[in-house]
Amino acid sequence: MRVLLVHPSPLMYSEIFLRLEPLGLERVAAATREAGHEVRVVDLQVLRRKDLRAAVHSFRPEVVGFSLNYLANIPEAIDLSRAIKRALPDCFVFFGGHSVSFVAGDVLRQAEGCVDAVVRGEGEPAMAPLLEAVRDGGLKEVPGIVTTDGWGPAPKMLHSIDSPMPARDLMRHRRRYFIGELDPCASIEFTRGCPWDCSFCSAWTFYGRSYRKASPRAAAEELASIREPNVFIVDDVAFIRPEHGDAIAAELEQRRIRKQYYLETRADVLLRNTEVFERWTRLGLRYMFLGMEALDAEGLDLFRKRVNPDDNFRALETARRLGINVAINLIVDPAWDEERFRLVREFALSVPEIVHLTVMTPYPGTEIWHTESRRLTTRDYRLFDIQHAVVPTTLPLDRFYAELVRTQSVINRKHLGLRTAFGAARILGDRLAHGQTNFARMLWKFNRVYNPNRQLADHRRPVRYELPLPPGAPVGNRRELYIHTKQSPRTGPSPRPLGGPAADQAQ
Repeated sequence: MRVLLVHPSPLMYSEIFLRLEPLGLERVAAATREAGHEVRVVDLQVLRRKDLRAAVHSFRPEVVGFSLNYLANIPEAIDLSRAIKRALPDCFVFFGGHSVSFVAGDVLRQAEGCVDAVVRGEGEPAMAPLLEAVRDGGLKEVPGIVTTDGWGPAPKMLHSIDSPMPARDLMRHRRRYFIGELDPCASIEFTRGCPWDCSFCSAWTFYGRSYRKASPRAAAEELASIREPNVFIVDDVAFIRPEHGDAIAAELEQRRIRKQYYLETRADVLLRNTEVFERWTRLGLRYMFLGMEALDAEGLDLFRKRVNPDDNFRALETARRLGINVAINLIVDPAWDEERFRLVREFALSVPEIVHLTVMTPYPGTEIWHTESRRLTTRDYRLFDIQHAVVPTTLPLDRFYAELVRTQSVINRKHLGLRTAFGAARILGDRLAHGQTNFARMLWKFNRVYNPNRQLADHRRPVRYELPLPPGAPVGNRRELYIHTKQSPRTGPSPRPLGGPAADQAQ
């Protein structure tokens, strides 16, 4: 069968700071190809809608799948699906991905027939049975499937994440992917899942708190196949198991693989496994994203980070000693007032690290979706992008955005202004000499993208598709939040009609 896979357009944050290759979609494409089907990929992060239209008309796919890891992309995907159905009425259109897995039934109802199914859970093990069912029948037996007729068996998890290898050859514009000054930049995963249970995060609920590791040899072989000089390690928390990080490092040392790396981890993991991170600096580890989330113990307890402020600051000192450039994330509570914003600005200016701000957002799949007592001020999918306030703000909304952008602007001038451009002249020159303009463009795009008037205007757009109402009740058994569990697919949920308490609870 002819299969077209689509990644939606970039979100607000990725208009400036990064544009990552769609690694998950590349792996799904590889699984599709291994099942004997012809597959193409359109990434709307780097292509335009006219390119998607051209692919639909020239390739004439029998199946189109949209990757929906972000809620904010759901309205766009529904509208594009409707256009594809008009052009190819017999084409089977499905959605898959992290975020849509938690709102599958609601999205199908809102799509009004232009989406045939949502596949919950991991995409790689679902592709072969899904495409076989599209061709031969038996759709309701596909693991993870949700259709207007009900829910199929529970999603399946990959036994090993060593395969399939991402189908990177399908991406024709690989030089457009970057993160900060790592331009161009590929992505790779060494592990999948997260054993922690932070209240604002849905990684642990999606994977059922499972944690799987790629074999060191497979990880090294994949890295050896990557042509880009820079690599982003996409693990939710890198090097939780020090022996695993050491084993991959040993493989890279033996093969003499040298690249520059960017990764994400936690303060306590960095402190506990410092030797592993130090070894990786010798292999090229240059940048680290550290999710501090809050500066005080009260905020850390609220988010159930299971770490204390002293550990966070000791981790920053450790990273400095190792020569790793750190980007800190802080979660902005809509309850902040001017004084709290001022204190955060002071902190951001007092440390050498880059400070990123994300707005507290209760997502379906997170525990705070169930427990956040403030009522949502909007259910517009497009505003659930961690850059907009979706619960009441203490400040008037215009003042909240003004303070938010003011704080972000102070940080931007410190790290991405003209002074940085002059300081990074060598890096800029090297990138431009190799035809790489992503980093250069990033330095001057901030004021165009981050603008309080733009954010306010986003709230005034007509809303056609809305999130389901949050349950408004505490979680009983937190396993009820899981997409993947250790249970056998045969003991998973039986097919049931969309809507009603049972379907709502499952989402």
